Amino acid sequence: MSTAREQMLQRIREAVREGNRAGGSPATIPERGQVGYQGAGTDPVVCFCAALTAAGGQPHVVADAAAAVAAIVDLVRSRSIRRVLLGHGEVLDALPIVEPLRAAGVEVMDVVESAERKEWFAAELGLSGVDYLIAETGSIVVASCPEQPRSLSLLPPIHIAVAHRRQLLPDLFDLFTALGPQAGDLPAGLTIIMGPSKTGDIELRLVTGVHGPGEVHVVLIDSEQTSR
Repeated sequence: MSTAREQMLQRIREAVREGNRAGGSPATIPERGQVGYQGAGTDPVVCFCAALTAAGGQPHVVADAAAAVAAIVDLVRSRSIRRVLLGHGEVLDALPIVEPLRAAGVEVMDVVESAERKEWFAAELGLSGVDYLIAETGSIVVASCPEQPRSLSLLPPIHIAVAHRRQLLPDLFDLFTALGPQAGDLPAGLTIIMGPSKTGDIELRLVTGVHGPGEVHVVLIDSEQTSR
């Protein structure tokens, strides 16, 4: 190999390492072990939180709905949020979150009730439910629908997803089993989110928040945590 080519490749390697460190990612990728199904080990919640953190996301494990509301309000206040785009979902709809947010001086825009979609671009935070969480990869899975459009998790600079332990799947392979064996069972759009938006297109430097949220939080209601 020519000296010039080796020098170029070495500069690329160094740029990738520096970009990873700047983005908060580990300098080296841990060994996966055997290829294929990995599972979630003995504790799916711990596995999910570790994988999400490694991807740059921030997990918040809480015991019940009241603690979930408190965690969301604390995040909103700590970042001085003034406009929240609110989606829907089985777990999210059960949370009494609207009034606490309004009491904190936040304007809440419901994705269903909002008449002007252009107003969504002014939202500083998107609050969504999830369809599934993947423990092994720390991923958030959201099926697109009118009550949960893709814009909810893509437009605002901060995304908070609310989930329950029962929505946690051990491995990515389990997702396709859960979605259904027939192609007709698949949603029109399926988003799998692995931490904040990242790109390495510019000089091979890892930058977050360019093509989507720069912060991704998961408030995970784990009703079993009190017994641990």
